[in-house]
Amino acid sequence: MSNLTSTASLPLIRPVPGSAPRANAESVVTGEHWRISVLTDGLFRLEWSDDGRFEDRASSFVIRRDLPVPPFSVDRVGDGVTITTARAQLRYDGRPFSAQGLVVDLLGEDAAGSWRFGHTRGDLGGTARTLDDVDGRTDLGGGVLAADGVTSIDDSESFLFDDDGWVSSRLPGRSDIYVFAFGRDFSDALAAFHAIAGAPTRLPRWALGNWWSRYHPYSDASYLELMDRFDEEGLPFSVAVIDMDWHRVDSVPARFGSGWTGYSWEPELFPRPAEFLETLRRRGMRVTLNLHPADGVRAFEDAYPAVAEAVGVDPGSEVAIPFAPTNPAFLRSYFEHLHHPIEDQGVDFWWIDWQQGDTSDIPGVDPLWMLNHFHHLDAARNGGPGLTFSRYAGPGSHRYGVGFSGDTVVSWASLAFQPEFTARAANIGYGWWSHDIGGHTRGISDDELATRWVQSGVFSPIMRLHSANNPFIRKEPWMFSADHHQAMNSALRLRHRLVPYLHTMNHLAEHGQALVRPMYHLEPRRSEAFHVPNEYAFGTELIVAPITEPADAGSRHGRVTAWLPPGVWTDVTTGSVYRGDRTVELHRDVQSIPVLLRAGGILPLTATDDLDATRNPERLEILVAPAASGTFTMIEDGIDETADDATARTTFSWNRDAGELRIGSVQGDRGLVPPTRSWTLTFLGRLPAGAEITLAGRTLAPTVSDDRFSVTVDAAAADESLLTIAGGTPVVGSDPRPRIRRVLERAQMSNPEKLAAWEVVDAPGSAAERIASLAAVGLPPAVLAAVTELLGTLGADAE
Repeated sequence: MSNLTSTASLPLIRPVPGSAPRANAESVVTGEHWRISVLTDGLFRLEWSDDGRFEDRASSFVIRRDLPVPPFSVDRVGDGVTITTARAQLRYDGRPFSAQGLVVDLLGEDAAGSWRFGHTRGDLGGTARTLDDVDGRTDLGGGVLAADGVTSIDDSESFLFDDDGWVSSRLPGRSDIYVFAFGRDFSDALAAFHAIAGAPTRLPRWALGNWWSRYHPYSDASYLELMDRFDEEGLPFSVAVIDMDWHRVDSVPARFGSGWTGYSWEPELFPRPAEFLETLRRRGMRVTLNLHPADGVRAFEDAYPAVAEAVGVDPGSEVAIPFAPTNPAFLRSYFEHLHHPIEDQGVDFWWIDWQQGDTSDIPGVDPLWMLNHFHHLDAARNGGPGLTFSRYAGPGSHRYGVGFSGDTVVSWASLAFQPEFTARAANIGYGWWSHDIGGHTRGISDDELATRWVQSGVFSPIMRLHSANNPFIRKEPWMFSADHHQAMNSALRLRHRLVPYLHTMNHLAEHGQALVRPMYHLEPRRSEAFHVPNEYAFGTELIVAPITEPADAGSRHGRVTAWLPPGVWTDVTTGSVYRGDRTVELHRDVQSIPVLLRAGGILPLTATDDLDATRNPERLEILVAPAASGTFTMIEDGIDETADDATARTTFSWNRDAGELRIGSVQGDRGLVPPTRSWTLTFLGRLPAGAEITLAGRTLAPTVSDDRFSVTVDAAAADESLLTIAGGTPVVGSDPRPRIRRVLERAQMSNPEKLAAWEVVDAPGSAAERIASLAAVGLPPAVLAAVTELLGTLGADAE
């Protein structure tokens, strides 16, 4: 291979976007072999250097240190120093870092918190490189949050970016540590993390819909037939993931080795790829293709002659060109000759499926990092934010789009860990995990497991169904029994209805607030929030508690324990309303999982017949939890990745005291949204008797059900609309007896006890009295628990 290593004339290599790696001189305190940078009042950079020289280049983790200088004091103590900020005090003896000589103590409200060099006690975890072959739990590495308020990230082994954007190894004899000392001010700790490590990439709107993925040798005809079947079922998809069989696999001549790596379409399956890709785009889908680049470029590839010439190999030699991401000539050709021509045919982004280790020709430089970083820069070459889909490579990976968590085992243990795994990743800023929803390999066939996984997947960052190359591991909903088929269909439609909300959260995520967050991000000073690992915040408005264990055979309901923060919480599917500030056991049949909207919460959804994620919809539904006043601003933008940051913002506000719901006029670029929209305004409560709903002096007739009522209005983007409910505000909570009756009807148990239980539930008296009476009926424990939950909801005493 050529020894060309110059980065000249390689547009791909450019300074890391957003980098400013040299700290303000006024933030820096130095000794002969050490340097401490006070980056914020709770973030310290600690360096030791055997030769007394220090590093000011960006690393794979930290790209910015030029931050405003916080107030701090310095007291020199011998060879060491004591540095005090408003949050913390650092004490250092000036010697090589040790647990005895380097300590950070918190001040103020969290003064009990302390850290010593080398200690990770209390670290709340981050995330992992992969879930390949993990059947249950795995180690989550470190994050920037700690139960006792102080933790650290060791950046000593990461590689560096030169000023021109190329990569370098670190010099030996150096330590580079970042200490986060924020106590329970978790939002400030994460803000500091993003200040130095960069912001997450905003995803295109269509990436937030359903992704179809299966390891299977589809042809263009069979793939489109499958999409036809999805259309018949009314199931929307916005991303087509085509696994490795898009390229030559079995047709690779034996002398070249396996077909694991490939960059040339398989003509027997895809004779006209551009036509196939255009057909998918017309259907409202974007496309990603799988990459396994480890085997380099071999002579059977369509692009082999061009790549060979680019790296100085005789194309007639058929010499294999090894994968060498640290060789600039290869890297340039890798994109220009292997990827850009296929993108020109209609491929939107790449699934980088790297599994072959973490070493390269440059010591300390991980090939996965090279792939993630330079694929991201290449994807953004036309000015857009760029989209990549790849495995996690360590702190700083949040800058590179969507994460692929690996080949998940099909088991209840895998599902049970996945919500916690996803939420904890927010502790290291990694918000866009894409899992193999339903599991990829091995495990068991279990309709209930598949359904619960799909329902959980709807409320995960990326909803990508996936299966192994096994005819008995499938995710098409019609492959399952009737009730599970129905539940999966409902879940997949709901995901596309959520896209307006998800894309708003996508914009917030640019500023460091992950879509999925542990409960202690919401309530860091409540101990209960640390003991519900599988319950999480889903954006600003919702709490989700997936059901990740099999249903009880008697009640036929799944169960999950959740802690509800103070306030009132309404399940958007069942309509059940719960008082907060308590731990509750929630039970659901196979049709739903607990998804709770906060009091005053406003949730924008597309209408049930407007589910194309590649455009901003004309028809929407706005769910309002009317127990308190609230506001929500929906953010929309252009559909595809462009450099244009124009947005359209629509603010909804609910004033409970006045009974007014206001749809604000669109602010920003109104050309991004339809000039007129149809809004269905749904209140999760009951309309009081005699109340009247008016809009601009016109009385509207509501559509009413047991736990909600709706009206539909048309509004121009340029106008403000004010809906008024006169004669009483919505009543929160509803009669739980219809839901209790359904629980008893489904229960597999003795009929006399069912009847006795129903007579108690249907009798006069308070909810507490009925709960007490039920104890004497002899219901199976799981059935009793499900009935008791519903009798504890708001509205149970009102009937």
